Amino acid sequence: MSTENRTTMLERLAELEAEHDKALAGGGPKYVDRHRARGKLAARERVELLLDQDSPFLELSPLAAWGSDYPVGASLVTGIGVIEGTECVITANDPTVRGGASNPWTLKKALRANEIALTNRLPLVNLVESGGADLPSQKEIFIPGGALFRDLTRLSAAGIPTVAVVFGNSTAGGAYVPGMSDHVIMVKERSKVFLGGPPLVKMATGEESDDESLGGADMHARVSGLADYFAPDEPGALRTARRVVARLNWRKQGPAPAAGYDPPRYDEDELLDIVPADLRTPFDPRDVIARVVDGSEFDEFKPLYGPSLATGWARVHGYPVGILANAQGVLFSAESQKAAQFIQLANQRDIPLLFLHNTTGYMVGREYEQGGIIKHGAMMINAVSNSRVPHISVLMGASYGAGHYGMCGRAYDPRFLFAWPSAKSAVMGPTQLAGVLTIVARQSAAARGLPFDEEAAAGLRAMVEQQIESESLPMFLSGRLYDDGVIDPRDTRTVLGVCLSAVHSAPVEGARGGFGVFRM
Repeated sequence: MSTENRTTMLERLAELEAEHDKALAGGGPKYVDRHRARGKLAARERVELLLDQDSPFLELSPLAAWGSDYPVGASLVTGIGVIEGTECVITANDPTVRGGASNPWTLKKALRANEIALTNRLPLVNLVESGGADLPSQKEIFIPGGALFRDLTRLSAAGIPTVAVVFGNSTAGGAYVPGMSDHVIMVKERSKVFLGGPPLVKMATGEESDDESLGGADMHARVSGLADYFAPDEPGALRTARRVVARLNWRKQGPAPAAGYDPPRYDEDELLDIVPADLRTPFDPRDVIARVVDGSEFDEFKPLYGPSLATGWARVHGYPVGILANAQGVLFSAESQKAAQFIQLANQRDIPLLFLHNTTGYMVGREYEQGGIIKHGAMMINAVSNSRVPHISVLMGASYGAGHYGMCGRAYDPRFLFAWPSAKSAVMGPTQLAGVLTIVARQSAAARGLPFDEEAAAGLRAMVEQQIESESLPMFLSGRLYDDGVIDPRDTRTVLGVCLSAVHSAPVEGARGGFGVFRM
């Protein structure tokens, strides 16, 4: 195990924690203090009271909006937690950030949470306190924002319960969140749910009105019927929400995990030592697998064929998984064909797939092109694309080029995708990309009979390398919701356990044929 690797990983984890702290800070001390002075709970305090005591909460997309003009976290908390023994997707507006108003990243984050609820058949609980759209960015929110309400109706139509707990404002378009939820809880003298507030009503109709008669909790509980439950205060609303979930009588449709299983035989803390600071240095993913799977038992499939991709069977927290893990970075024809066969086997057996990324992509060069690398890589991507068992991806190191696709990157709809702080993802490595641009520019100059400015090219190459390097880092990608979060490697087994439990809320069924044409 490497001290240098550990030092580098700990440094990256410290940087990650500093960015997470920005999300935890909400709108800053001024607005947090104002919120508390009104007798209100913070967003994460609401979540904590909602969850079963001492149960885990897997927060999703905590770095949303990182690197943008909007606050880290995008004024919304989302995640998976257990309420009265039932796993649920939970969203909570953070009203200390611009009154909980939604910006473009808030919308993307909320839509991702809805997608997770629908795909995995998880009840959805929305803890609502939002002033609606952040109006200066309405052009980026209004049209795609309608999908939020569409999702609520589709969840309900699919028999997946939706619960709205309204703690404050839920106005304009936001009024449709309780309006389209199956179960609605409002708080006395706090909830304000209306399509148009008193000023808008005055402007539109000339009518004089007040918040309470127009959209207060008491009115909705007694007159309009929008409120199903009337709570005296915030803790009471959260207790009611817990009882609502308890009465759902929710049952998982996937198979249960094995009744008993052993923890890994190797210390999870050693996961900090494995990934090299320089991702060009290979590492053995079996060292990761041994510290993640039950009993460190991994039954490898075709270990001597296509050795730069390890494939095999294991269990995580009692759930069976098929694992594909990049061993030496590059994917050759043999690895691609092995992966396609393995994915088909997992689908025949209805076993979820876990992809552990550390790949520079598919091999290039005359020998490999003539050997059919394109059609063999296409075979692997075809198998991943048409596989129907749940997929979970973890980016440990590099995830470049079409290798990112073949290993089930974001565009291939894994149920969950997480990254380690050591991960990088881009069309290719920064040095290679900048070098390609230089070669193309030199050839272009020669074709036109012009001199090539080596000094200017060197400056451009350095600038491009720096840009691609910064844009391939996990915080940049996580800020754009290209993953569901950057996690501490030591938490990988726990995160996978939560995710596997969540995917088994829905039936786990593989594709029987239907893989399209494999080009042989």
